[in-house]
Amino acid sequence: MEDAKAYIESGVLELYVLGELSPEERLQVEDMVAKHPAIKAELQDIEQAMTMYADANSIEPNEELRNRVLNNLLTNFADDRNFKPGKQEAPVIPLNTHSKPTVSIFYKYAFAASLLLLCVSLAALSVVYKRLNQSQDQLLSLRLSEQKYSRQVNLMDNELNVYRDPAFHFVRLKGTDKAPTSILTVAWNPQRKKVMVDMHDAKLPETDPNHQYQLWAIANGKPVDLGVFDKLPADSANMKEMKDIAIAQAFAVTIEPRGGSINPTMDQMVVMASL
Repeated sequence: MEDAKAYIESGVLELYVLGELSPEERLQVEDMVAKHPAIKAELQDIEQAMTMYADANSIEPNEELRNRVLNNLLTNFADDRNFKPGKQEAPVIPLNTHSKPTVSIFYKYAFAASLLLLCVSLAALSVVYKRLNQSQDQLLSLRLSEQKYSRQVNLMDNELNVYRDPAFHFVRLKGTDKAPTSILTVAWNPQRKKVMVDMHDAKLPETDPNHQYQLWAIANGKPVDLGVFDKLPADSANMKEMKDIAIAQAFAVTIEPRGGSINPTMDQMVVMASL
C-alpha cells in the first residue's frame, strides 16, 4: 500500500494522462494500474478532472450557422434570381422604373458586404478560440508541474528529517555471494517503527519488468515482509518509506516476482546486515 501511495505522489499519473511519457513508461503505468486498485482509482480521478476542466472552458463556434452563411454566399453571388421576394398581398406598382436596377445592385452589394464581414468575424473568432485553448493547455501543464514539484519538495523535506532525527539508526547492508558489490542503507527508527531505504547510494543488481526488490527484517528468528520497491526515477526523492517494524535483528533484500513473495527466496538474496 505504501508503494502504491508513493507511486501516486510521484506525478507519473498526471504525465501519463497528458501523453508525456515514453511507450515503455506508459506500459509500466498500465501495469501498476492493473495491479493496484488505488492507483487505478487515482488515474480515473485525474482523467475525469481534466475532462471536466476542458468541457467547462470549451468554446465551439456554431457550425450550422457557418455552413448556411457560406452556402448562401456562393449561391447568391452566382445568380441574382436566387433572391426570391416574399409573398405580396397586393401588386406593387413602382413609381420610378428607372431606379429599380440601382436599388437592386445596392442591396446585392450591401448583402455581400455583410456576409463578408460575418465570414471575417467567424475566422477571427476561430483564431481566438484556438489561442484560448492553447493558453488553457499551457496553464494546466504548469499547474500539474507545480503539483509535482511541490510533492518532491515535501519528500525531500521528509528525507532531511530522517537525517536530523537522532532516533534513526542507519544500517549498511552489504552484498552477498550472489551480488558481492551490492550495497544499500536502511534507516530504522524503532521508537516510531519507521523504516526507510536510501536509494541515493544504492547499488543493486538490475531487475527485469517482472521482478522487484523486497526488503525483509529478521525478527525473533523469522523473516518479516517490509514491502517491495524499484529503483526510483532520477527526479524522485532519495528515501523510500517501507512497512513499519518495532523489533529487528537483521535486514536483507531479495529479488522476488513483481508484487512480492510470502517468504524470501534465499538464493536471490543480494544484500544483508545484522544489527
